[in-house]
Amino acid sequence: MGMVMVKCPQTGHAIPTGIQTDRENFGRRAVFFSRTRCPICRTDHAWFAREAWVDEPGIRIAPS
Repeated sequence: MGMVMVKCPQTGHAIPTGIQTDRENFGRRAVFFSRTRCPICRTDHAWFAREAWVDEPGIRIAPS
């Protein structure tokens, strides 16, 4: 299990979305749109599933 992460467009830092899943199940989900409150810049960020990744312990993969 890991945390779905997105990149803050203002700072470039990875931020948690609050959604926990594994990479396999996240990849099977239908494309969706969501919003996440950024703890760094204190702004709500809109994002699509294709912009997110699952940060699982021991596996560090972020989109390019």
